[in-house]
Amino acid sequence: QVQLVESGGGLVQAGGSLRLSCVASASTFSRYAMGWFRQAPGKEREFAAATSVSGGSTLYADSVKGRFTISRDNAKNTVYLQMNNLKPEDTAVYYCATHDDGSYYKRESYDSWGQGTQVTVSS
Repeated sequence: QVQLVESGGGLVQAGGSLRLSCVASASTFSRYAMGWFRQAPGKEREFAAATSVSGGSTLYADSVKGRFTISRDNAKNTVYLQMNNLKPEDTAVYYCATHDDGSYYKRESYDSWGQGTQVTVSS
C-alpha cells in the first residue's frame, strides 16, 4: 500500500480559501488515480473530487463543483485540493486516497488512505 500524508487544513472564515496537499511515499504514485473525500462529525465519509493518473480528467461532487479544484504533480508525488469560497458546511476532516477499482464516487473503490486533515470554516 501507499503511505499518504495530508496537510494544509486549518481554521478559515466563510468565503476564504485553503489548499490541501497529499504527499505519497511511493514512486508508483503516478500509476494511481487519486481522490479526496471528507467526513463531517456524525456523517458518512463522502466523495469530494478525483483526478485521473495524468491529471487530465477530474470529477467533483455537486456540492464543491465550481469552488474546489483538484490537481496533481507526479514529479512531487503530490495531489492538491484548492478550496475557494469556503462555506461552514465544508467543515470536515479531509482525506486523500488512491483509487483501486470501481466508481470514483464510492469510498470502497479506494484502498490506501491518509490520516486526514481538519478543515474548519467559521461563519
